[in-house]
Order: sequence, then C-alpha cells, then structure tokens
Amino acid sequence: MTAQPFVSPDLIRQRFSKAMSDMYREEVPLYGALMELVEKTNREVLERQPQIARQLHSTGEIERLDMERHGAIRVGTAAELATLARLFAVMGMQPVGYYDLTPAGVPVHSTAFRAVHEDALQVSPFRVFTSLLRLELIEDLSVREFAESVLEKRSIFTERALQLIERAENAGGLVDIEAEDFVLQALETFRWHHSATVSAAQYQTLSAQHRLIADVVAFKGPHINHLTPRTLDIDIVQAQMPLHGITPKAVIEGPPRRQCPILLRQTSFKALDEPIAFTDQTQTRGSHSARFGEIEQRGAALTPKGRALYDRLLNAARDELGEFPNEANAARYNALMSQHFSEFPDSLDGMREQKLAYFRYFVTEKGLAAGRTGTASLEELLRDGRVKAEPLVYEDFLPVSAAGIFQSNLGDAAQTHYGEHANRQAFETALGRSTIDELALYAETQRRSIEKCLSH
Repeated sequence: MTAQPFVSPDLIRQRFSKAMSDMYREEVPLYGALMELVEKTNREVLERQPQIARQLHSTGEIERLDMERHGAIRVGTAAELATLARLFAVMGMQPVGYYDLTPAGVPVHSTAFRAVHEDALQVSPFRVFTSLLRLELIEDLSVREFAESVLEKRSIFTERALQLIERAENAGGLVDIEAEDFVLQALETFRWHHSATVSAAQYQTLSAQHRLIADVVAFKGPHINHLTPRTLDIDIVQAQMPLHGITPKAVIEGPPRRQCPILLRQTSFKALDEPIAFTDQTQTRGSHSARFGEIEQRGAALTPKGRALYDRLLNAARDELGEFPNEANAARYNALMSQHFSEFPDSLDGMREQKLAYFRYFVTEKGLAAGRTGTASLEELLRDGRVKAEPLVYEDFLPVSAAGIFQSNLGDAAQTHYGEHANRQAFETALGRSTIDELALYAETQRRSIEKCLSH
C-alpha cells in the first residue's frame, strides 16, 4: 500500500482563501456586493485597456487576479500570535515585514503572513495582516490586568486544529483528507462571534481605553475583520460604491492616481454595527462595530531609494495639509498629493532607469528565437527586444495607510496618542521567529529573473 502524497502548502492556502471568502460572504452580505463591483470593474478595465491585459498575461498575474485577497485579524497575546504563525506555516505563509501603528494612535504592531516565492504567489497570493495588541500601552493598570485575565482564559484554536498543526510539523505535511479537515478547523479561529465574553460594563471600560482594545479582548476569537479583493482601478470602485449602497471612506489611502501605479492604494466602507450579547444580558442586546469592507489596487514594489522618495513626498503632502485627511479636506489632500508626487517618475522606463522600483525580467519570443544570450548584458538584451521588464507587484502593506484604514473604521475619537513605541524585538519574541525583510524578497525575485534571462 503506497503512502498518500502530501498536499502542497500552496494548494492548502488556496483552499483556505476560498473557504474564508465563502464564510465572510455569508457573514457580511455587503462583501458580496463589493466582490461583484470589483469583478465588474476589472472586466471593464481589461476590455478598455488592452495594454494592462497584456501585462497581466505576460507576468501570469491574470490567473491570480480573481482570487487575490488579503485578510486582517488582531490577536491579544504572544501565545496566540506564535500559534497563528504555526497555523499559517502549514499553508506556506511566513511573517513578512514589521509594522508599528502606535504613531497613528493604534495600540498594535503587526506583520503580514504570506507566501514568499514568486511561484507560490502565483498559486495563491492570499495574505493576512496580523496585529498583536500592545497590552503594555494600556495606562490604567486595573484595565490592563483585567484585559490580561480575560485573554488568558480563552483558546482561539480548536483542539483538532492544534492536532493537525502538530501533525503537519512532525510528518512534514498533510494528506488530502487532513488538509480538508485543517481548512475547516482553521476557519473556526476567524469566525464571527455574536456573544461577548465580558459584561456590558466591562466592554464599555475596555472601549473607553480604545475601541480596538474592546474588539480584541471581548470576544472568543479574533474574527476576520475584512477581506480585501484587488481591483485594477480603485478610483472607479470608489466612485461606484455609493451607487451600490456602500459608503466609502473619504480618502483613498496610499499614493495618488498615476499612469504607472506604485505600492498600494486602499479604500474601505465603514465598520458594520452588529448586534452582540454581553454576559449579563438576557433580553436586551448590545452592539459592536469591527468588520468592514476594503478594496485595494496594487502597483509596483519600490526599492529602498523609491520608498525613501515615496515617504518624503507623502510626508510633505501630509505636513502641508496639517491635519488627518478626512471628508472635509479630501479635495485639498488629493490636490496636494498630486502636486507633490509630480516629482516621482510616472513611467516604467523612468522608474527602472532611476532604480526606484523592482522589476521581473522575461525572455521575449524574439529572445527565444535568437537562442543563447552569449555575453550580451541585460541592457543590451532589453534594447534588442530579446528581454522585457515588467514591474514586480507590491505584495505588502504601508503603515500610514493601514493606520488610516483603522482610524476611519474606529472613528476619529479612537485616535489616542501613544507616541512612537516601535518594539520589533518584543514582537519577534512573541512571534517566536524573526520577520522577513520584504525588500530583500523583491530583490531576490528580481535577481532570479535576471539570472534566468542571462543564462538562456
């Protein structure tokens, strides 16, 4: 009797992403409306702009466009974060990047669990922005101790999920029936709970410290708080959302609209106000707002030089605005962003020549027909049309944008000032490993593609 083969972690991730999307569509009906709007927009963009369709086909991104998602969750303890890292590892997802959101008044720090190799990303680009609550930033000692005591009592993973994680670690993988079971068991960690684990008064005490603290502490688990599809034109989606009964946030986070998109642009609709039952309520019910809809448009990954220029221009626009971007100043903010970002080259050649973005290089049909490259340099091959360069898609997140999304959904009143409290070492200690430098991953992908072209 032959042993069953293990299911690829990439395929487990693909299955989990679909199962998560199906669950979220049932829990948040507006998510279904959002998905339909994004799919319609993407179809229209591909029909209207054949050059975008050609680019996506040549890079292989067209296959992943419809399944592109990122989720976001928030956990409360180091043990929860460390076990999540093990759960995501079963799906081939590793912690990439460190994000400190305390400067924007959000008491968390975060990483993104995702696949790290370009081939794995093509199978499933699913990623989860995962935040750990900074309990040490709760100034009221009694509230902090209460939050810690509540979190200590809960277990956010099913016993079977823990068994399957251990099985994958010890055996080196999961066979098909185990992989199916794992997806179902792992989903339970991210499911919405209508019952709180605290009383109404205790919830209010936590919420008074920060609404996000109540969101993390007061429930059985970390419920997925949004799933984000990828659009090819976020401005169209932003304009169309009100026509579908969805009210978008006032400002699209990230860089301004460009001919050649860079990094990440995000918008969202307000968190839903959902009924919940507190432990001391039998007839009456309270409510909680946490889950919302988000859409993103992904552009080129920037090099350290490109990121430095992006950060400088973004900070200049925000400094000139002088306040948090909101509905009242949205038009002025957009104008300032366009004005300052005129300094950033808006062509693929310009970004490549100035080494502002990462690219992936492909041998063209002309290059294949010409045979071996010999001693020709990359630039010579590009000039001859034997090799072409396509921008590497940005797979990660932006701290300022993430904070802007958090704030728009938690409300302006949630903007507590914590100052800068980055503590990567504490986060990685909780995680049980180091986070991966996302820029090194892009550089490696670019290097591999160049080597492949030059060795052709």
